[in-house]
Amino acid sequence: MFKKLTIVTLFSLVCWACDQNKINVTDTGLKYRFYEHDDKGRKAKLGEILTVHLELKATSPKDTVLRSTYKENAPLKVVLQPSAFKGSFEEGLAMLAKGDSATFFIPADSLFGKAMQPLPPYVAKGSDLAFTVKVLSIQNREEFEKDMTKQREVQKGIDAKLLADFLAKNNIKNAQSSPSGLYYVITQEGSGASPAKGDSVTVRYTGKLLNGKVFDSNVAEGIKFPVGVGWVIPGWDEGLMKLKKGAKATLY
Repeated sequence: MFKKLTIVTLFSLVCWACDQNKINVTDTGLKYRFYEHDDKGRKAKLGEILTVHLELKATSPKDTVLRSTYKENAPLKVVLQPSAFKGSFEEGLAMLAKGDSATFFIPADSLFGKAMQPLPPYVAKGSDLAFTVKVLSIQNREEFEKDMTKQREVQKGIDAKLLADFLAKNNIKNAQSSPSGLYYVITQEGSGASPAKGDSVTVRYTGKLLNGKVFDSNVAEGIKFPVGVGWVIPGWDEGLMKLKKGAKATLY
């Protein structure tokens, strides 16, 4: 009796494993494989935001990982858009609820053809791109904005402590601060009026990490842009409007 039960159990497990590996096809031709799926779970609506982990693979000429948010340690936020073509990735996302995971096989020709881009050399004509997705959350616009505001406030506190510790460690005592979290040290006063929102400024700069490593620099030609209108990061916009022509400063 025990032996029969064991055989039945093993057979059931084998059938379950086969079902897990089964590739299904929708009426529109989308090929997919579910790993976890809640039929009754809340699915995303158009315009809602999904937070997902994603692994993107080129299946031919060789199985190559093109992107993995697991390796980046940064889940991806995706706004659900209308399907650009039959059997699209967006169609697949609309099938998923929070906690679901699946792989969608999207024809490379359709994907790149719709974007009017040539196939990359690492993607074979007629092959599929495999999008393996794990849905972490689904939010409407209001829920998303509320969550982002909360995250910004938490990060603001983390950044403030990080900068305060850095300034103290490096004995930088003349840094001024603003409510936004910007710290700045003016090392050379300029002359004339400070730029107003929308004024064009030319800036020479060097960007460094807190460990001193240079990540960007343009001290030869400089860059020109309208200040205060979002062309650069907020700290630049705010800091530059505190300076005058010829001024030098460090913005933290």
